[in-house]
Amino acid sequence: MPGPHWSSSDLDTLRAKFYQLHIAVEQSPAATAITDTEGRIEYVNKRFLEVTGYSREELIGKTPAMIQSGLTPEIVYRALWQTLRSGQVWRGELQNRKKSGELYWEAETITPVRNDAGEVVHFVAVKEDITERKRQEEELRLLASVFQTGQATLITDPEMRIERVNQAFTDITGYLPEEVIGHTPRLFQSGRHDKAFYSQLWQDVLEAGHWQGEIWNRNKYGEIYPLWQSITAVHDEAGNIRHFIAVFHNIAERKRLEQELEQQATRDHLTGAYNRRAFDAAMRKAVRQAERSDNTFSLLLFDIDLFKSVNDQHGHDTGDVILKRLALLVGKALRSTDLLARWGGEEFAILLQDTSAQGASIFAERLRQQVAETRLHGLAVTISLGIAEYRRGESPEEMLTRADSALYRAKRAGRNRVGIADTHP
Repeated sequence: MPGPHWSSSDLDTLRAKFYQLHIAVEQSPAATAITDTEGRIEYVNKRFLEVTGYSREELIGKTPAMIQSGLTPEIVYRALWQTLRSGQVWRGELQNRKKSGELYWEAETITPVRNDAGEVVHFVAVKEDITERKRQEEELRLLASVFQTGQATLITDPEMRIERVNQAFTDITGYLPEEVIGHTPRLFQSGRHDKAFYSQLWQDVLEAGHWQGEIWNRNKYGEIYPLWQSITAVHDEAGNIRHFIAVFHNIAERKRLEQELEQQATRDHLTGAYNRRAFDAAMRKAVRQAERSDNTFSLLLFDIDLFKSVNDQHGHDTGDVILKRLALLVGKALRSTDLLARWGGEEFAILLQDTSAQGASIFAERLRQQVAETRLHGLAVTISLGIAEYRRGESPEEMLTRADSALYRAKRAGRNRVGIADTHP
């Protein structure tokens, strides 16, 4: 303390300096507290009150235990006091609780204050609220863990140049990070999608911020495979796109199972041709399309002549082989838009798209001759055929009846013939 030899001017200067120091600490953006050597609070600044929600009256004389959360391990406090009682500065992070009950994180530096004799007489704690930083760190840890999950992930800049990929990406595509970073995802295009597909995709991303769907890509080895992919645009605070994030997984196995299930639901188990249910659906679709346009189509029914005799003389196993080989022979003669179905037993149906009765008749005659000239499993067999061209307003059932009548006439005429239904009522 100043002695008698201090002048009033010196005292005024000293008071002014103390006042300046008080103002600096009081208005500091860092929460500050001064305690005695037992940890009892003697002073807290304005920022300390703002952070904790307590008033000075509630804090003075108390210990910082009143803001402890109970979540910081006890070993941290033991190390803290051991450091301070040895006269050293302690630095660390504590999770505390505000008066409202809200948890928050602080980075603290606690410094022992000594008197002229070198004895510790106070502790000064300077605290920084790091709650937001801890939240961001946790988010980064979470993102890092997500980034390394089984979902393939790539991150690009706003110009779509790849900046980062994870291990799952390499596992699926075959590309190492150094082989794709700096490139754009065009590297993976399979050629299966047209410009309209990609145009709609990016329109969705840019307008809605997100797109997801099925897409076919090409891996490093040239193999084309299906993916389920989501693409998200990441914006900054100003609303500008900073990154695109694509997350995807290989759905080849799912597609295989879907095809297998579809095969079981729509295909005849013996011949591999479509079954009656699938053919019925195709017929109804063809009728709807014909009603909306000027196009027509034809239905062709055929069966193996005297097939019962084949089964009786050579056995059902031979009959099954003949049915399978006949379906294979006919299938090779069809266009990709046509459809072959096993109608039942030895009877088959063919849907000829955009084909008139005349065109169907030419096709049927050529098919009839081909079958007659081909030995199926070492046996000569023939087929009879009936044709019906679609009549506007006609139901599938009515068309089938006409085709069946034409087939019946061909068989009555001696078999191995083509019968054509009338095109007019």
